[in-house]
Amino acid sequence: MADAHYEATYLVETPLPLEAVAEVMAGEQSCGTFTRVEGETDELRERARAHVIAIRDLGEVAQQSIRSSWLDRKGQLGPSRRGEVVVQFPVANVGVNLSTLAATVAGNLFDLGEVTGLRLEALKLPGAYRTKYPLPQHGVAGTRRLTGVAHGALIGSIIKPNVGLRSEEIASLVERLCAAGLDFIKDDEIAANPVHAPLSTRIPAVMAAVRRHQDRTGKHVMVAFNITDETDAMRRHADLVSKEGGTCVMASLNWCGFSGIETLRRSTDLVIHGHRNGYGAFSRHPALGIGFQAYQTLWRLAGVDHMHVHGLGGKFAQADDEVVVSAKDCLTSLCELDDRVMPAFSSGQWAGTVEQTYRAVNTSDLLFMAGGGIMAHPGGPAEGVASIREAWRAVEAGESVEGARIKHRALADAFGFFSNH
Repeated sequence: MADAHYEATYLVETPLPLEAVAEVMAGEQSCGTFTRVEGETDELRERARAHVIAIRDLGEVAQQSIRSSWLDRKGQLGPSRRGEVVVQFPVANVGVNLSTLAATVAGNLFDLGEVTGLRLEALKLPGAYRTKYPLPQHGVAGTRRLTGVAHGALIGSIIKPNVGLRSEEIASLVERLCAAGLDFIKDDEIAANPVHAPLSTRIPAVMAAVRRHQDRTGKHVMVAFNITDETDAMRRHADLVSKEGGTCVMASLNWCGFSGIETLRRSTDLVIHGHRNGYGAFSRHPALGIGFQAYQTLWRLAGVDHMHVHGLGGKFAQADDEVVVSAKDCLTSLCELDDRVMPAFSSGQWAGTVEQTYRAVNTSDLLFMAGGGIMAHPGGPAEGVASIREAWRAVEAGESVEGARIKHRALADAFGFFSNH
């Protein structure tokens, strides 16, 4: 039965036959080990063993990606080949257990002596199994509803300086950013509960500013408070955000772990803004780690509503085409229900990266966040926001940003300033 299995796709590099290594992978991550053991009956293997269902040879590589002492000991010093391997795992081996699902598809495989490279690229789940995990509490539609932005990209910014501001200074900045016309504001990932701006004082101060803006304009700006911490503390922080009328919290996914985010999801109905800082350690090597499709699939099972994808033409090492595919992954349902999450574009974004973003992803269902691109605008934050809004207005109307620059001073000033940075 198709619903009884899920599939993981890997990039594998090895000097050994791909078929043999693929079978080692399937055995190691199900009911086998390096040798058959007592109790490993044919009936048990039939029921619990993973199976290799596809192998595609991608050819020889000029140089092995990673050294293996196991291969050295075996005298396997020849060139490696790469291949795509698809392994089918029994759902019953895992049950509804996200941490164990991750340990199965992305565990000891990375340490196998037979490989000189291994990367989990994709994870495909049967619909009936996916729905046993939390769906996003809000996702794309809920985020639009809470912010009052029915159409177009949501424009956001990040508290800058990243750390060092006191609670009252952050609240004052948030008040300015709300007045500038933002839809979304978030803490930086390194600013969670610092001594100079503890969440106990920062949350009430910031939300007072948000409420004042809402009283004046009717608009509720979504603020993602960074509540990254141990699990009980995160729950307390989320409760305070709710008490103060907030709608969103942010967590550093890789460092809170699946269990922490799952517990947070169960204990709050706030939007969870998933920050992937540290993901480069999993992904930057082309022959090692976890690709974004598999990565975001696992975190979506934890119940996040937003996922960072970096940005086009940004300050990080990721290629633009990978950013685009990542955003599209977030906006692709994993099952027949709408479990899409909102991709959050960030890192070096400004009005000049809007057009390529829209042309590449062909949607406005996204968060477009700029820190310096708003606050460093020569006309100030309000002009920074105006420049980005005008760029989005132009591209969504089928116009060129180049033409819009002639008519819109804030946009022209943005290009004059940021094009040289």
